[in-house]
Amino acid sequence: MTTTPTRPRRRRGVRLVAASMIAAVGMLGLAACGSDDSSASGDGGSKHGKISVQYSWIKNEEFAGEFYAEEKGYYKDAGFSEVNGISGPDTGVAKLLSGKVQVALSDAASVGAAIANEKAPLKIIGATFQKNPFTILSLKDGANIQTPQDLIGKTIGVQDSNANVFKAILAANDIDPKQVKVVPVDFDPTPLMEKKVDGFMAYLTNEALTVQLAGFDITNLPYAENGVPYVAETFTVTDQYLAENRELLKDFLIAEIKGWTETFKQPTETTVDLVTKYYNKAASDNAEGLENTFGALDPKKTGLGLEAQAKLISTPETEANGLFTISDALKQQTVDSLGAAGWKVSVDELFDTSIIDEIYKDDPELKKYLP
Repeated sequence: MTTTPTRPRRRRGVRLVAASMIAAVGMLGLAACGSDDSSASGDGGSKHGKISVQYSWIKNEEFAGEFYAEEKGYYKDAGFSEVNGISGPDTGVAKLLSGKVQVALSDAASVGAAIANEKAPLKIIGATFQKNPFTILSLKDGANIQTPQDLIGKTIGVQDSNANVFKAILAANDIDPKQVKVVPVDFDPTPLMEKKVDGFMAYLTNEALTVQLAGFDITNLPYAENGVPYVAETFTVTDQYLAENRELLKDFLIAEIKGWTETFKQPTETTVDLVTKYYNKAASDNAEGLENTFGALDPKKTGLGLEAQAKLISTPETEANGLFTISDALKQQTVDSLGAAGWKVSVDELFDTSIIDEIYKDDPELKKYLP
């Protein structure tokens, strides 16, 4: 059986951040003293020992670079005895603050919300996705929503947890919320395919592909290109971990750069096979994990997902400056986008990209990720 997994839980993360924050912040001081998930002891003589990394979603193509870093030995070469990648869905915020993980692959909205609402001591030190994957999905033979102004007078299906982000695209384009009818939906795009809604809040790398593979001609209105640009799949750490482990994080990011470079240089089919291997292993190792909910990966959709996310990862700025870099302009655009969604945070509160900048200063050759 093949399936086309949607993301029924991941985007609940922002809404759940505040609920877990109080306890997590209280544990931060204890976590700084050590964690069962990260220890230099028993590391076989490796430089950094073991660290744990929280993935934002299931082990699919979104983490192809991490799979290559493991498969090609880049983590080992960087001095790690083990990099334990933990399946989501999870923003990683609470686990970072409690010390259960050392790095989280999260997103600017979840991290920004935690900082804005609870003063969480977190920093984004790099970002895989230069463009967030949110889109308003519509059918070409239906509403065919091509511009933000096309939203006016339409019925749009929006998940409860995405309500603030949807408000952000309206605010960024001076659209009165009263001019758009919002109806609650889940993450299954069936209401759009049945034309019960004119538009559907979706991911370019997921639900948009699901609808397309179901045989529909689609139109996307990407948030990143219509007034709401913010980074996603962010490398996020606590302020204290950043201050105390700069060399470790530098080596980790170098391994990540090498891993993600492979996704651009290897044939798509090769990467699909690798993703499938790690997905199947996750399903085998954890019978209750979400990977088992979806059954076998659809190779065609996985390949399309790789192609779609490559356009979010690789931009003229990353071609010039290197993977994971975040320009000053994009940092400001990100905090402006979060502000429109109701999360007030400054650039300095959200970002510290000094390590990634240092990496490319020391080794400019690492910038060359394209074949």
